[in-house]
Amino acid sequence: MTRDNWTRDELIVAFNLYCKIPFRKITYKNPEIMNLAKTIGRTSSAVALKLVNFARLDPELQKRKIAGMSHGSKSEEKIWNEFHGNWEELAFESELLLARFKGESIENSAKINLDNIPKEGKERDATIKARVNQNFFRSAILASYDNKCCITGISIPELLVASHIAPWSKDERNRLNPHNGLCLNLLHDKAFDRGLITIAEDYTIKLSSAIMAYGDDEAIEKFFLPYNNRSIFLPNKFLPDRYFLRYHYENIFIKNE
Repeated sequence: MTRDNWTRDELIVAFNLYCKIPFRKITYKNPEIMNLAKTIGRTSSAVALKLVNFARLDPELQKRKIAGMSHGSKSEEKIWNEFHGNWEELAFESELLLARFKGESIENSAKINLDNIPKEGKERDATIKARVNQNFFRSAILASYDNKCCITGISIPELLVASHIAPWSKDERNRLNPHNGLCLNLLHDKAFDRGLITIAEDYTIKLSSAIMAYGDDEAIEKFFLPYNNRSIFLPNKFLPDRYFLRYHYENIFIKNE
């Protein structure tokens, strides 16, 4: 018998997966979709369709004519709005629910490294929550950029960072918001974090005066100068919000003199 109505819990874990896989990989043959379908007792086709339906709600995908089904349910819109209204709590809730569907602890389900974590108490709970959320953010950002640095195109996972545009310490409400993230390699992540480079609101890369001062340095000439004023590789979903890009330019970027 076909199951029609999705529960809130099922929709939340489906959106969790929507965040973690590139749009082009939303297909019923995707092993991750097949695994989630088995976990929640749905068909892989039903899960894939639900993920495609979430895509129809992304305004940036609509502008780029990358969209899902033209019609969906109000329940999908509700979950979309819940996540966008509180990424911090909904990301963690989605991981908790996924663990419960699997019958596992959240540590195992989210593949959390338990090294240096207290064995019990509030500090343990807070540390696990932080690591779960950090893993969610990294997964969402890397999936959005198809596991490639948005500046260089480097695709070695060990060299990639889910970089916050508005820093983790400065914008608590948007710590887990994928629109506040960029996929960068380790070198350019550090340069971005220190304000040596920025991404303008038109998604072009700008070098600071501090970088340009080393223009005759062979390493700078090789790893930075070729990217000045070039456009980044845009993500397949969760386009960087211009509000965060503006914040980085105005508050962190070392202005050219």
